[in-house]
Amino acid sequence: MREKFTTLTSSVVPIKIENIDTDQIIPARFLKATTREGFGDNLFRDWRYDKEGNKRADFVMNSATYGGEILVAGKNFGCGSSREHAAWAIAGAGFRAVVSSFFADIFRNNALNNGLLPVTVSEEMLAEIFSTVESDPKAELKIDLEAQSIEIVGTTHKESFEISQYKKECLKNGYDDVDYLVSIRNEVEQFENK
Repeated sequence: MREKFTTLTSSVVPIKIENIDTDQIIPARFLKATTREGFGDNLFRDWRYDKEGNKRADFVMNSATYGGEILVAGKNFGCGSSREHAAWAIAGAGFRAVVSSFFADIFRNNALNNGLLPVTVSEEMLAEIFSTVESDPKAELKIDLEAQSIEIVGTTHKESFEISQYKKECLKNGYDDVDYLVSIRNEVEQFENK
């Protein structure tokens, strides 16, 4: 079982870039492993490190200014190939949620299947988040899964977001698909016995 997701209040790591594809999230050369371990170290590898493996001072994840468990990205996040490793890398780097105004469908499903919450907000809310964090890098977002809401803490900026009830239930309980089936085992047995 995974860590349960109920509410999350955290500062954010803002990446104000649109159309971030899965090869930028986790380059193909790191896809040889078959377990989830170590992918977080290579999240945004070509943006975080130069060719010699030194951290790039100009990349937001290498700055002490920003941190937290929420990644905020520009529109059309997770486009490109269907690699599940992208969700593994984001979760492996310590993020529990990603906020954008649009997610590629396959990425959204891979994220949800791996306990990572993709939160879709309006273009206006995304711009407000970026603006707020630019003014105050320690600004926090609060994501309430039960209420399906996201807000910029200390402001009136708040929106609701959509999520399938099944995936919401899985996240709230820390379930993957198998854990969920085990949790309703009695119901399944009763159905089979009819």
